[in-house]
Amino acid sequence: MRSWIGSEDHKAAFCRAFVDTHKRFEPDSICWPELDPQSLSRLKSLPIWNEAVRTEAATALEVQSLGRVEPDPLLAEAISLQGYEEGRHAALLSLLTRHYGIAVEPFETPAPPVDPKWAFVRTGYGECIDSFFAFGLFAVGVRSGYFPVALTDIFDPILQEEARHVLFIVNWAAYLRARIRPAARPLFDARRAWTVAGLLADHVRQAIRFRSGGSQEGFTMATHSEVGGLSARSFLTLCLEENDRRLALYDPRLLRPSLVAPLVRTAVRFIPSSRGAPAAERSIGV
Repeated sequence: MRSWIGSEDHKAAFCRAFVDTHKRFEPDSICWPELDPQSLSRLKSLPIWNEAVRTEAATALEVQSLGRVEPDPLLAEAISLQGYEEGRHAALLSLLTRHYGIAVEPFETPAPPVDPKWAFVRTGYGECIDSFFAFGLFAVGVRSGYFPVALTDIFDPILQEEARHVLFIVNWAAYLRARIRPAARPLFDARRAWTVAGLLADHVRQAIRFRSGGSQEGFTMATHSEVGGLSARSFLTLCLEENDRRLALYDPRLLRPSLVAPLVRTAVRFIPSSRGAPAAERSIGV
């Protein structure tokens, strides 16, 4: 396996896995469902829209910037396609907020990154963290009926796109590391570790600030109890199950994200179980 990582076969496998599973659709073609007053109120009350729209626009620019300068044709194809998908996410959120009358604060168009490669590393590993918790939170919303099926059906493919994105980033990073000189790998590892440590620290701070009402960031890590009434242990277990389920669709030879899920598996062992499963947990099958 180690000798395969960094090979041309490895590059072909993770690039083709990404490109060949791309789903074609245009945000303008989406028929937004009519929501009942309660569902519309829930949608509007989600404290995420300013941050979500801004973040998706910035992410699209960062990924597209790397796609334009990547010299390898196959990598450029896959990265550019991911940039297109990120731009589609931004467009979809813009259309959703406009359709349902959700106010979004204006923001300045971000500047292109100075170092596209490391901007992609930071963006990609940030998605690894965000997606892990988003998979679980989305499953809570679906199972609990927090939003109507007609709306969650629109977003399920978007969550699956995120699974493809995180699969690509970890294999791309491993491929890059294997292709550089052995003497340069410790510096690459140190810079990547520093980036990931900074992201983890940011996410913890954002979750704390979100809980105190000071930020829209940290939503996916801090709202499981509000959406589904789940305990922390049940929510983390569901995140693990959903993460495994969504990534299981792809070539088993490819690397999977190996930071958040192992940490959570360890943490779950030390979180005591509730004596009796809350009614909310029983109702959604956790």
